[in-house]
Amino acid sequence: MDLGCGGGELLDILVKEKGVRAEGIEINEQAIHQCVAKGLSVINEDIDKGLGEYADKSFDYVILNQSLQQVRRLEVVLTDVLRVGKRVIVGFPNFTHYKARFQLFFKGRTPVTPALPYKWYDTPNLHFLSISDFIEYCREKNINIEKSAYFSNGKVVRFFPNLLAVIGLFLISKAG
Repeated sequence: MDLGCGGGELLDILVKEKGVRAEGIEINEQAIHQCVAKGLSVINEDIDKGLGEYADKSFDYVILNQSLQQVRRLEVVLTDVLRVGKRVIVGFPNFTHYKARFQLFFKGRTPVTPALPYKWYDTPNLHFLSISDFIEYCREKNINIEKSAYFSNGKVVRFFPNLLAVIGLFLISKAG
């Protein structure tokens, strides 16, 4: 299940290349039409309203790729995805990448970068989080981080990810 699947780019790859049975949830009607045109299964729903109609552990994986920072009720959404999925893949832009820090410090303005391409008045992002913020959140909420990877310009970042990575990617699960 891909929450906030957009036009279905990731779902399409997973279905065609990996042969998975996949379902997307998207709120944007234009993006839903793009998914349907690709032959993907997608539902028009707002993930902030919860996933109550889905049974516990009904999906092997739930994906929140580039959508976690856009939800209004982050804690409700994370609780629900950890209930519905055996594992959850979370990917988000790192708002504390050094280029964003430089723009804020030297220009005194909200950063605009390739990973954060929106002006402050036009951004869908509601939560401005860092890799360190997410790790601490998982620790506080007793969420198990099984794996993590960090990227910048398509390359793996191994050192100082909170400073050097543009994207953080996590595989999480319910502890216990």
